[in-house]
Amino acid sequence: MKLSSYKLGVSFLALVITASLVSAQQAEKIKEIKRVPMLPLADDMYLDAKVLEASISKGVDFLVKKQNANGSWGSATRTKGLNIYAPLPGAHHSFRMGTSCLALIGLLDSGDQRPEVLACIERAEKWLLKELPRIKRPDVTTTYNVWGHAYALPSLSALANREGVTDAQKEILKKAAQAQLDALVMYQDIDGGWGYYNSIATGRPSGGSMSFTTAAILVGVYDCKQTFGISLPEKRLKLGVKSLQYQRNPDFSYAYSHAQRLYPRNEINRPGGSLGRSQSGNAALRLYGDPKITDEILITWLDKLVKRNGWLDIGRKRPKPHETHFAVSGYFYFFGHYYAARCIEILPKSEKAEWQSKLGKIIIDKQESDGCWWDFPLYDYHQPYGTGFALSTLTRCRQ
Repeated sequence: MKLSSYKLGVSFLALVITASLVSAQQAEKIKEIKRVPMLPLADDMYLDAKVLEASISKGVDFLVKKQNANGSWGSATRTKGLNIYAPLPGAHHSFRMGTSCLALIGLLDSGDQRPEVLACIERAEKWLLKELPRIKRPDVTTTYNVWGHAYALPSLSALANREGVTDAQKEILKKAAQAQLDALVMYQDIDGGWGYYNSIATGRPSGGSMSFTTAAILVGVYDCKQTFGISLPEKRLKLGVKSLQYQRNPDFSYAYSHAQRLYPRNEINRPGGSLGRSQSGNAALRLYGDPKITDEILITWLDKLVKRNGWLDIGRKRPKPHETHFAVSGYFYFFGHYYAARCIEILPKSEKAEWQSKLGKIIIDKQESDGCWWDFPLYDYHQPYGTGFALSTLTRCRQ
């Protein structure tokens, strides 16, 4: 009996020693794994202005270097195994226009006055005015062109707001902006908003609007109104606002699309899936006087974006849309942070500094070694549009 107990004790001791050795080996392996870094906003320290400006300059340099010879940015190259549906050639005209407008806005917002940057902007302006009339619906299945119209409006506004722009130049830009407004009236969905997919041919698009597309367009229209004094027809503008309000949930998350409003607890429609969309929706509705979008709501959702940034970041750079938690797509990342910056602009001066610092740290943390930012591999458009969004975000983080 004693011998059996002794053997049992020895066996148990051997098991403990073996388990300890295995645990030690596992611990060593774990140490070798690169830890996911904590968000660079864990402290309350203000963003260093020199760090901010260095990041902006590096991003500007990237766009100057990567500009196409004709003044645009991006192309239909760099395809992968899974490419976004893009009917030729109209889809790529639309992608390139939206991308080029965002890159141009980023350069203009930066305020960089170096000769090479000004020359880059001049080339982009010439290309923009020449190519805007070509943007149209690619085919019956898509209205990707609305993204080109959406970001043409703020790019034209930014061009007009430069120092030294003559009245004659401003009139040319205003005429181009009016053409974009006319196109947005034509391509407004029958539900009042704007989307980009359709299944049947109808006089006006009828595939259903998306909350984030509608919000982006409404913000662009607002910028256009502030600069040129022109806007959508009042009835159409109200329909757009109403469509966005319909897609808003009581907690100020936004359904992905008009149809998804009927399924508010689907993952993509919950707060975790709406971190990027809520920034655009809140910014747009506040600009149009929605009394429900108070300073408190703006701050609440900025706080969610900061503290739950990992939910949005986990989709960044993934090649397949909606493949991760809360059905987040990579392309919501810099989009959402840009509109977060627009929300910060709206806040009282006393409330801005904290969120400017936190947002700026997040964006700088995501800058690539070559100076660009990107969140979703979209042919060869992702780096210019991501960099444009990031620059426009960071310039709004200046204090």
